[in-house]
Amino acid sequence: MILISMPMFLHNLKFRTKITLGVAVMLVFCGLGIGLILSSMSSKALLEEGRKRGQALTSGLAFRMAEPILAMDFLQMKNLIDNVHNQYDDVIYVFLIDINDNVLSHTFSGGFPTDLLDIGREAAPTAPLLLSTEEGLIYDFSARVALGERELGTVRLGLSRHEMDMQIHRQRMTSFFSTLGVVGAGIMLALWFAHTVTYRLNRLRESAEEVVKGNLNVQAGFSLDKNCWEIMDCQRTECPAYGDKQRRCWYLAGTLCPNCHGQDYPHKMEACQHCQVYKRNFGDELQDLAEAFDVMAITVKTHIEELTEREKTIARQQGLLKTIMNVTPDFITLQDKALRYKFASRAFCDYFNVKEEEIIGKTDFEIVSEDQADLNYHEDMQIVITGQPLSKEITFNRPEGQKWLHVIKVPVYDQDDSIIGILLTARDISMLKKFQEQLIQSQKMEDLGRLAGGVAHEINTPLGIILGYTQLLLEDIEDEDLLDDLKIIEKQTKVCRKIVADLLGFSRYSQSASESVDVNESLQEVIKLVEHVFSLNHIKILNDMDDNIPAMTGDKERLKQVWLNMLNNAADAIGQDGVIYVQSKLCAHRQRVVVGIADTGKGIKEENLSKIFDPFFTTKQVGKGTGLGLSVSFGIVKDHGGKVSALSPPPREYLPDDFPRSEKFGPGTVFIIELPLDHQEEETEMEENNGEHCRT
Repeated sequence: MILISMPMFLHNLKFRTKITLGVAVMLVFCGLGIGLILSSMSSKALLEEGRKRGQALTSGLAFRMAEPILAMDFLQMKNLIDNVHNQYDDVIYVFLIDINDNVLSHTFSGGFPTDLLDIGREAAPTAPLLLSTEEGLIYDFSARVALGERELGTVRLGLSRHEMDMQIHRQRMTSFFSTLGVVGAGIMLALWFAHTVTYRLNRLRESAEEVVKGNLNVQAGFSLDKNCWEIMDCQRTECPAYGDKQRRCWYLAGTLCPNCHGQDYPHKMEACQHCQVYKRNFGDELQDLAEAFDVMAITVKTHIEELTEREKTIARQQGLLKTIMNVTPDFITLQDKALRYKFASRAFCDYFNVKEEEIIGKTDFEIVSEDQADLNYHEDMQIVITGQPLSKEITFNRPEGQKWLHVIKVPVYDQDDSIIGILLTARDISMLKKFQEQLIQSQKMEDLGRLAGGVAHEINTPLGIILGYTQLLLEDIEDEDLLDDLKIIEKQTKVCRKIVADLLGFSRYSQSASESVDVNESLQEVIKLVEHVFSLNHIKILNDMDDNIPAMTGDKERLKQVWLNMLNNAADAIGQDGVIYVQSKLCAHRQRVVVGIADTGKGIKEENLSKIFDPFFTTKQVGKGTGLGLSVSFGIVKDHGGKVSALSPPPREYLPDDFPRSEKFGPGTVFIIELPLDHQEEETEMEENNGEHCRT
């Protein structure tokens, strides 16, 4: 279990602890191993030294005993033996025996131990015997006393091993403590080494964690004591390395150092390795790794900043493009090759009252009717297959009336000239169609007026003659029946002359006067003329005149005819109980005088609005009107360079705030007459009003 859990235990340790523990274990094993080996070797050496010393003392004493033995000088024998015994503390005993094992001299004070003579008889004379005695272990050395080839006796010396064991013990203790000190010092160095290595690795780890958190302003490498521009004494502030304390100059591209030879990273590294800046600042592998990490972080940061800036630019361009697409009144859609909508402009969505998210990703079969979707599908697929654009006009009915659209469909190509979708643009041309109809109507009116004017001019003279002769006959004839017939002829002739006069006015055959006209004054005159008559039918006339309207050039009487026609039509539309609102305004920036005549009448149907200015068109009962009043007014206003139009019901801007509105009144109508101003007078008016442009 311990062996199995040990790798996991080591795996969970910090790298610094692993280094320290590993180095300590190696030092302990190596130190103890070397210490034990050295201690064993020294112990053996001390023992061998002790044995050699004992053997040397014994051999020297045996050499000096030859002469006393021959002379049987026991005193000298004793002196020599005692001298050796007393000189060395570890010499336990010394004795001398002759060839017959007779003890000639010894150092034993309590009597010679005879058992000692039997010990070592079979041993080699040079090999010491280790004896275990009451005084401890004793090495017993023996040496033969000889003179030439003649053997005289034997000297035996007992050398205590206690002293040698004490020396061996001291040596072992010394070796142990020395090893312990070396191991301790090694562990301290290992701690310092582990701290040095792991501190830099921790800086790398902390920097990596900051990068993971999104903080790229990290510096894993150490700051230099001297930077490249300080070493080179460079003042080239335009160099990308100048002032950059995070990146080393050899990692940067486009540096202006002359040693780089204009090369960019990484091709410049070979040249930089011979530069004094590199030689001074380069570090070990960890330093290189930290600096490379810093360069990587800054490079990534720069790349992210560039990507972010590009993303913002793309987002701004997309927003601008979408804004342009959305503010344009044209309808714009984009479909992919599968005819699924990828984009729909705001005008398109607003016009068809749908949201963009309801269109995106869908086909026509999910949006419009099946028949319309089938028609669109075949048109679109024809464009996708042939690449030919499509232009057409379509019409459809909406609650506000008939609408016309000019539709253009073009294929969209990618870079490989392959069709990837269809771009549709459509423009509402309903107003253009209306203008075309109005132009056709105006041309028709002009032709009709020219024809009617010619006919009226031709019959005007005969009618005058008929009327003249009828009036002469009325003076001469006394027969009552004839007089009644002549009066009928006279009345109907006058009616015909009135019609002819209106036709001439419509066709502009009559002569127009050119004079200064006060529009407000002409309106007030007509209002006073009809005010009393209208009040009999409980019709009230309200007016709001703009006093800033300058005098204009025109035919006052004919303009009064226009006002009168408009007021009479308003009164006829009201019948009984109603209000007519007359308003005049100056529109300086358009150089126009705008006169609005609104009523609370029954209004005009939308389909009749485009016909009311046609000659002889009327919605009045038979005998109540000829249908020429508005036609004549149209002609008079056109003679003055203006235009007249009608809106039913009238918009709010053409009515006062207190204009009556209730169920007893009709929707009402407003006739808008626009007359051009005289430019010189308008400029004077603008100056008097300090540049105020529009009062409409």
